[in-house]
Amino acid sequence: MGGRLHLLRQAKTLILLEPQVKFVDQSPIYETEPVGVKPQYKSMKFLNAALIVESQYTPEEWLAKIKKIEKTLHRVHTEDPNAPRTIDVDIIFAGDQIVDSDLLQIPHPRWSERRFVVLPLADVRPEMVLPGTDEPVRKILADMTDNDDVRLFSEKW
Repeated sequence: MGGRLHLLRQAKTLILLEPQVKFVDQSPIYETEPVGVKPQYKSMKFLNAALIVESQYTPEEWLAKIKKIEKTLHRVHTEDPNAPRTIDVDIIFAGDQIVDSDLLQIPHPRWSERRFVVLPLADVRPEMVLPGTDEPVRKILADMTDNDDVRLFSEKW
């Protein structure tokens, strides 16, 4: 909702403004069809990208920082987890760590099923093998059905 590209850039800026955070890489931005939304939201396209950073923060510390950033960007949590929102920042992986708590699961539990996650990740970490998988990201992408649901939106952001 709102100025999608502007909000994505703001989220990136706020993440990189965190102390002791080092920018490593970023994917292009992809425009995607919404997944799992109510019929009235089907026409609302999402923007997706991968941002790679290094820091000493734990995944739990990152989660708190991300929630604060989402709140700053006026994200409203509703009972419908797929409702339109201003921003949604997910932690896909944290090195080789595995986290499985009530609040956080890393690697993200459905990352390898979603082309809108795998494609941007393959742009920046094609050879990475995430914990819980046996294949690199590029192979997971190659095995996915190619469709038009994920389209290049912008090379730079």
